[in-house]
Amino acid sequence: VEAGVIDPAKVTCAALENAASIAGLLLTTEAIISEISDDSKEAAPAGGGGMGGMY
Repeated sequence: VEAGVIDPAKVTCAALENAASIAGLLLTTEAIISEISDDSKEAAPAGGGGMGGMY
């Protein structure tokens, strides 16, 4: 009662219902927002131009 929880079973049921609801949304949604880490490296420099054998 001090923490505001009167019926632990009701709290557990509510948590399971909310988890199932979110899982259903993720399964039926075609797009999810998430973070993408930036692991890309810089592009290699361009090769030298000109005709082969002529330096």
